[in-house]
Amino acid sequence: MNFSSKLLENAVNEFSKLPGVGQKTALRLVLHLLNQPASGVADFTGAVSRLKNEIRFCQVCRNISDLPVCGICSSVKRDRSIICVVEDTRDVMAIENTGQYNGVYHVLGGLISPMDGVGASDLNIESLVDRTASGEVLEVILALSATMEGDTTIFYLYKKLKDRNLKISAIARGIAFGGELEYVDEITLGRSIATRVPYENSLMK
Repeated sequence: MNFSSKLLENAVNEFSKLPGVGQKTALRLVLHLLNQPASGVADFTGAVSRLKNEIRFCQVCRNISDLPVCGICSSVKRDRSIICVVEDTRDVMAIENTGQYNGVYHVLGGLISPMDGVGASDLNIESLVDRTASGEVLEVILALSATMEGDTTIFYLYKKLKDRNLKISAIARGIAFGGELEYVDEITLGRSIATRVPYENSLMK
């Protein structure tokens, strides 16, 4: 792609680093920003800057939050005896949108993936184990994507938690293998939470 300006080219190159954004889409976004008033562009860049510099992670569940403890963990309406384990914030949002779950969450921050150099020690696993030590937690729901990495992580978590006095369940697999939770429709995801099954059952199949 030929550019009439080095500044334009640099901006397009930066936008095209975003997931799913090719150079044509990046160019469209950059040209859109150029057509906005300076105050609008300042708001945009300021929001991105504040996001990077001021964002926090909940001290309890590791979800993205503006406060030390997120609104879900601090809510008196949530059932703290059930922890739903997810990969990242996108999955929390997807499950919340179903309206079918009233427990709390634990965000791993990724999945075990040796091919990508991600091991168990790189994830928020020990803090999950620590949360189950108090005796308040009665069930852990393993709500991870139906992928090889997701299954590997689920099996690792099961081995870490199976000797605890709690129920370990996995979401029902109405989700096709290879599917990621954020792309599953709300009805299917809601049903998979509601019809979760003991994880040991899946090991016997």
